[in-house]
Amino acid sequence: MKVFAVLLLASSVLLLTGCGDEPKSNNTGGGSMTFNAPGNELTKLGEIPSFLSEGLSEEEKEDLIKQILPEGVDDAKSAEEKFKAFLEKAKTGDPVAQTGLGVMYYTGEAVSKNFSGQILENDPEMAAGWFFRAAEQGYADAQFNLGLLYANGEGVPQDMHQAAELFRKAAEQGHVDAQNNLGALYFTGEGVERDEKKAIEWFEKAAAQGNEEARANLDAIKASRK
Repeated sequence: MKVFAVLLLASSVLLLTGCGDEPKSNNTGGGSMTFNAPGNELTKLGEIPSFLSEGLSEEEKEDLIKQILPEGVDDAKSAEEKFKAFLEKAKTGDPVAQTGLGVMYYTGEAVSKNFSGQILENDPEMAAGWFFRAAEQGYADAQFNLGLLYANGEGVPQDMHQAAELFRKAAEQGHVDAQNNLGALYFTGEGVERDEKKAIEWFEKAAAQGNEEARANLDAIKASRK
């Protein structure tokens, strides 16, 4: 049985700008993570770094922009304004905004680069950092998303125990996908002691909220008992 993994797209803001922080390291007890602050890694949406555009014709620059920029971005100025407002909220500690920034880094909806200047398709390490900030405040979406990163080993070391703890925190707040994931972990015994009864309990909670994956998991368990 696979863990049902869905990253919540809590935000559609698409532009990165620096906030001037220094790189930091955060520890969540069961695992550790290091993430780089936005001010050190970001390139404006709608523009390309000068070192990439040097010597290119206008047509070649346009082709490069199409390759780097996220698909479906029609209005870079509007996206920039949205992101700036969003980032300001995140800097004040708003967990919804922090989670949204994490989603953007994870999905690659914004342009970022590493310290050597290499353009990144996505940045799960930075995503983990923003999810961590929001998860510390008890925000269920962030706990769930960070749990997925731990389960998959993206941006943080793979740690199924830490993933289970984060799913549990979100599940106890009624997060339906976290409930299903926690049920799957109890069924497989990954990150927790295997307990089919608890697995069924969490699947039932998720199914009661209309989660089709949880219903399928319950059906699979029933079928295996025949």
